[in-house]
Amino acid sequence: MKALLIVFFLSSFCSFSQYEFTSSKDFPFGQPNPEAPNQITDYAPMIGSCNCTSTKRNQDGSWTDPEAMTWTWKYIMNGMAVQDETLKSDGSHSGSIRQYIADSSRWYVHWYSSKTPSTKFPTWEGNKQENGNIVLYREQLAPNGTEGFFRLTFYDISKTGYKWVGEWVDKSESVVFPTWKIDCVRDEN
Repeated sequence: MKALLIVFFLSSFCSFSQYEFTSSKDFPFGQPNPEAPNQITDYAPMIGSCNCTSTKRNQDGSWTDPEAMTWTWKYIMNGMAVQDETLKSDGSHSGSIRQYIADSSRWYVHWYSSKTPSTKFPTWEGNKQENGNIVLYREQLAPNGTEGFFRLTFYDISKTGYKWVGEWVDKSESVVFPTWKIDCVRDEN
């Protein structure tokens, strides 16, 4: 019986120690796994929760009134990936799963939303730039059929918050049309 208990406790210990970088009491948003690519820390300043305001462009070119939202980030998959989730004041939710794939040297971001459920998640890809911004792209035609991208940029990233802009750009990135902006301030609680 003692041998059986020892085997049980050892197997339980081994099982739990395999997930030491997931969220815990001491690290509610998880931790980066040291076995992950170094880029896993690109989003480190955003890990945790921020209070944000979101504005979108209307059809007439004006901007909507700011909408309050909470944007929460955490390490998932035992610290090998990053997940974010937005909770908006209108009751809608969205989020992304972010994986850095070393073989292609870029982030792949899979987005989902309660307002626009999808059988296939749209995917953006990109990297952290030398200036500290994180820039991601997804091919998208303009309403007039011009080829381009929907570009997402995280900028002004610091311990106190960050900003985000979604904009359509042409292939040369000489035409830039912002359609969505989010400003975030760190939740100190």
